[in-house]
Amino acid sequence: MLTKSSTELVRQRNSVLVLSVLRRHGALAHTEISDSTGLSSATISAITTELEKAQIIEKSEQQPASGRGRPRVLLRQRRDCGYLIVVIISSDAVQYSLVDYAGKLIDRFSEERSHDPAGAVRFVAAVRAGLLRILDRSKISQEKVLLISISSKGLVNSTEPVLVWSPIFGSEQIDFESALRPEWQAKVILDNETLLVAAALGAREEIVKGADFRSLAALSLGHSVGLGIVRRGNQTGQEISAPNFGHMLHMANGGLCRCGTRGCIEAYAGFYAILRSAFEVPLDTIPAKFVPVAELDKIAAKARQGHRVPAFAFRQAGLALGNGLSRMLSLTERMPIAITGPGTRYYDLLRQGIEEGLGQSHIVRMEGMPEIRVVADEQILVFEGHLNRALSVIDEDIVLSGVQSVAGIPGSGSIQETD
Repeated sequence: MLTKSSTELVRQRNSVLVLSVLRRHGALAHTEISDSTGLSSATISAITTELEKAQIIEKSEQQPASGRGRPRVLLRQRRDCGYLIVVIISSDAVQYSLVDYAGKLIDRFSEERSHDPAGAVRFVAAVRAGLLRILDRSKISQEKVLLISISSKGLVNSTEPVLVWSPIFGSEQIDFESALRPEWQAKVILDNETLLVAAALGAREEIVKGADFRSLAALSLGHSVGLGIVRRGNQTGQEISAPNFGHMLHMANGGLCRCGTRGCIEAYAGFYAILRSAFEVPLDTIPAKFVPVAELDKIAAKARQGHRVPAFAFRQAGLALGNGLSRMLSLTERMPIAITGPGTRYYDLLRQGIEEGLGQSHIVRMEGMPEIRVVADEQILVFEGHLNRALSVIDEDIVLSGVQSVAGIPGSGSIQETD
C-alpha cells in the first residue's frame, strides 16, 4: 500500500516523465504522451492540465495535412517559462549561449580568454560580466534565468560546481556557486566537458540502437586529453563518467605534464607534447600553456610529406593514447571509441600508433580491435550535452520545487511505482 509520501513521489516522477518525453520527442498529442510514458489517459490529463495551469507547458493546434477535419491538439513546453545560460570554457575562449525552456537557442557570443597572470579572480569577474551581457542583449531579467550550466576541461567536484583542477588555472580552484552569489539566484551546475560529449553521443546512440546500446567511450584530443564513458543504465537513465584519463601514467619518470607530474598520457599526446617532440625539445621542458592549431598544422604537413621527426611525434602520441585506451578497456568492457576534438584533424597521423597501443593489450588480442570512429563536431556535442543535462535538471527542479499544480496531481490510472 502506498503511503502519502510515496504517492507524492510517484506523482512527481510521473510529472518529470511527461516533461522528459516532451523534451525527447517535441510537441505531442495527449494519446502520444500516454503511449510514450505508459501512463493512463486519466493520469496524463491530470498532469498536463496542471502543468498548463502553472504555465510550464502550452497547447498548440496542428492542421491536418489534407486541410480537412479537426486540428490535432499538441502539448509542448512554454518557451518563456524560464531560461538557461550555457557557459563553455575552452583553452582560448569562453562561449555564452542563452536558451529558452523549450531548448531553443536565443543568442550566443564568444569572448577570447586572456592568459592573465591574475588567473581565476579576473576570470570570474569576466564570466559575471559575460552573463550580464548576454541577458542585456536579449532584454531578459535575471529572475527569469532558472539555471547556469558551465563546462570546462579538468577535474570537477562531483556534488558542487567547483572546478578542482584545470589545464587553464592548474590547482587554483574556482567555486562558481560562491562566485555568482548573491548577484544570481539561478541554480549553478558544472560538468567536465568530455563527460558532456559522451552524454550527447550516448543519447544519439540510444536513439539509433535502442535497447541494443550498451556503452561507448569518447576520447577528446586537443590542448588537453579527456575521456568520457557512457553506459546504458537502469530506469534513471545512462551512467556517465569522466575518468582522469589524460593524467593517467603512461611512462614512469617520463615527459613533464602541465599538471606538474611526469609521464602522463597528455605529456605525450596533448598538442604541447606533440610540439615538444616534433622540435626535439627535452622532455622536462615546461609545457606551453596554449598551442595554436596553426602550429600543429605545420608539423602535420611535414609529417604527411614524410619528414621523420614530425611523423614520429604523432606516432608517439598515438601510442600513448592506444596504451591508455587498452587499460581502460581492460578495466571496463570492449566498447566503441569515438574520437573528438580539434585533434581529429590529425587522426591519419595518430591512427597507426593508436592501433599499435591498443593491440598490446590482452583483451584486444582476444576480442579484436574495438570500433573507432571520428566525430569532428565536438562543440556541437558539448552544447547538446549541456542541453540534455541542464534542461532535465530544470524539469526536475520545477516539479520538486513544490509547484502547487504539480503537487495536486491525482495518482489515477496506470502509474509507475517506485521501490
